[in-house]
Amino acid sequence: MIVLLIRLLFISLIIFLIYSGFKYLVNPKRKLELAHEQKQYYFLDDKNNVRKNFMITYKGAIFEGEKYLGTTTNSFEVVSMFIWAKSTSELQGLSLDDFQYIEENVKQHYPHAKIDWKSPIKELLVKKREKQDES
Repeated sequence: MIVLLIRLLFISLIIFLIYSGFKYLVNPKRKLELAHEQKQYYFLDDKNNVRKNFMITYKGAIFEGEKYLGTTTNSFEVVSMFIWAKSTSELQGLSLDDFQYIEENVKQHYPHAKIDWKSPIKELLVKKREKQDES
């Protein structure tokens, strides 16, 4: 009887370890951290939850974004968002093209959204765009 109970407990432990390992491997936060370490692009978002912020990693920098719901001509959609860097020291080496790339990828997920950047990225984009308009 005790041997059977120990076997069932051992089998339950193995099943729990396999389940925990699987949950760890498919965890989106782990994928974000891995992409951050490898300096790749990754977009982490819960599209069904407008109140939950999204995270983006690109070239070693992590960005966070806030979504705001509004009305379009036919439905309620995300119409505005603010994006900022988690750490401004990670922005070193990023150019205007990098921020445009991020905007384009966010627009693929939220085509009706107007994207606003928070400081210091906002100032960089304004200066760069003014210089391009002058040229």
